[in-house]
Amino acid sequence: MRFGPVWPLQTPTATPTETATEVATEVATDIGGLLPFEIPMWAANIGRSLVVIALAIVVSRVLIRLLGRRVARQFRRPSLTRTALRSIRAGVYIFALLTILNIYGLQLGDIALSVTVFTAVVGVVLAPIFGSLISGIFLLADQPYEIGDMIELVDSGQRGFVEDITLRHTKVFTLDNTFLVIPNGEMRQRDVVNYSAEDSRTRLSLDVLVTYESDIPAARSLIEDAAREVDNVIAGGPNIRVGAARYPSAPTAYINNFADHGVLLTLRYWVTEPYKLLTARSKVQTNVWRRLDDADVEIAYPHSHLYFDDTSGEMNVSLSDGVGGLNAAEGPPTASGNSPVPPRQDPEDPADE
Repeated sequence: MRFGPVWPLQTPTATPTETATEVATEVATDIGGLLPFEIPMWAANIGRSLVVIALAIVVSRVLIRLLGRRVARQFRRPSLTRTALRSIRAGVYIFALLTILNIYGLQLGDIALSVTVFTAVVGVVLAPIFGSLISGIFLLADQPYEIGDMIELVDSGQRGFVEDITLRHTKVFTLDNTFLVIPNGEMRQRDVVNYSAEDSRTRLSLDVLVTYESDIPAARSLIEDAAREVDNVIAGGPNIRVGAARYPSAPTAYINNFADHGVLLTLRYWVTEPYKLLTARSKVQTNVWRRLDDADVEIAYPHSHLYFDDTSGEMNVSLSDGVGGLNAAEGPPTASGNSPVPPRQDPEDPADE
């Protein structure tokens, strides 16, 4: 028995586009088989995307709860702890975004190419943002201030508490009940005074100028007692260490200078609450004014005394009647058309209107 030629059965190779379309159709068919009606492919993709978003939110919250305390113990700084937890949350959301893009058929290589082209096009626009992020990293590493510290911007004189530190900006809650959001790149270029660094005690000074006739020892004692009466002023105790030096904790009045109009006394005292500096200064000055007013001490002010004695010499002073007194020998002046001196007028004559 003779058979004819046998041809091998060839299966047509499907293109990648057809394969993806068939797989998507099968998935949609499988999903639709569970329901009495068919679900469009775009609706199925939206449903899967919503599921991925919900899972990302749940997973991020679970990770924050599980790792929050461990991260806080590891860094021991609120700013670094918040940055680490935000990075974990951002990583979960980025993974969820890549998963959603993969659902719609976008591969990781295509995404990387698109991001590269997009970054090259808008690099000029994104440069300040990346600069702020880098400044935020250096700011967290240098530790000039921490969340909860009271700081002052020297150029503007604004004071407030650091509310939050991110990689992009620093949020300051001012004493005027307002918020300042300052980019980290600008924050690193400004002079910042930290009143809460390691020790919240702050030293203030007050200059008092008293006359030379005043009782200087009594004035110094009264000024020191006036500062001790204020509640948040440290009245005494161990010396306060500032770097390698130590300073008296109690209010101390020093003779600073022998000025032109009196003796300059400088009072130095420590305040326990840095956010009440103006209140403490006002109370101290009020007490100083009250105590010195009741004592034999006079606050000096710029003034001059003219003193003449026998060695001062003589000065001849004479009174003259108008310009004629200068030239009395020449007789009374006469008016002319070019003369600036008006003719002499009788006091009884009425003045010209």
